[in-house]
Amino acid sequence: MSQPGTDTATVTREDVGLTYQRCRWCGTPSFRRLLCPVCASSDLENERSTGEGVVVRSSVVHRYTRLARNESLIRFPEGFLYRCRVVGAEPHLVWIGARVRYTAEADTDVTAGEVVVELCDPAMRGGDWA
Repeated sequence: MSQPGTDTATVTREDVGLTYQRCRWCGTPSFRRLLCPVCASSDLENERSTGEGVVVRSSVVHRYTRLARNESLIRFPEGFLYRCRVVGAEPHLVWIGARVRYTAEADTDVTAGEVVVELCDPAMRGGDWA
């Protein structure tokens, strides 16, 4: 939402999150699908996720770049899994069970086909284990 007379946009906590689909026939949640993965219905309704999830699988990749990055499979509480890039920590320091959240600053990456999340616990970010 833009403020009157300014060019800046304010992002509220309600605006941050991911839009996913829920099948109107069987209720299965999915993310970025044209058909329901369970019943193959095309009758999908958009819903809003909080964007917070848990790392289920984590891997360090060097694909398409000389720098290492982390790609993790994230389980969202709404019931769907999706592969995301985790930022805010060294790629090899992202652990299974870590809580992550979608970042509003990463909106450009979502349109490019990549969902970017960051670690929720700032004490564990960047390798600060003390």
